[in-house]
Amino acid sequence: MFFLIFVSCKDTQKQTNQEVEDQNQEVTETSEQKFFGEKFDISNPIEAKKALNTYNEMKVGDTLKLTFTSKVNSVCKKKGCWMRLELPEGQESLVKFKNYEFFVPKDIDNQTAVVHGKAFVQKTSVEDLKHYAKDAGKSEEEIAAITEPELIYSFEADGVYLQ
Repeated sequence: MFFLIFVSCKDTQKQTNQEVEDQNQEVTETSEQKFFGEKFDISNPIEAKKALNTYNEMKVGDTLKLTFTSKVNSVCKKKGCWMRLELPEGQESLVKFKNYEFFVPKDIDNQTAVVHGKAFVQKTSVEDLKHYAKDAGKSEEEIAAITEPELIYSFEADGVYLQ
């Protein structure tokens, strides 16, 4: 019985080492990538100011294919499953990734991104706003201060390019 426990522990350790190697390989591959999701033409994205003007002309339910560039204000610190891009006048665009098919690195705050996909305006519930605030690492006080739904400039990216 002692021998079986020893073999079991050894196999577990071996599996753990393999998992660590796989995770390190994924991190290396991710940090060298510039494109996430689908590749797209990055030669002529619109600037954040024009993207804001486009959002301001939209109403809930409207959608528009768009490619724009801006600074990453924040990113989900748990998975990299969303990011907020800076728009003029203190506005932001909440970017999620099509069908949850890809993520971006969690350490890209203040980098410049080009996103390609669908822009739209949506009403976001208090529950969802609190969830995003928690994912972003906001304090309990900041999360508790969220009491009203908001109209959000949203974006579903099918591709992201990090400059």
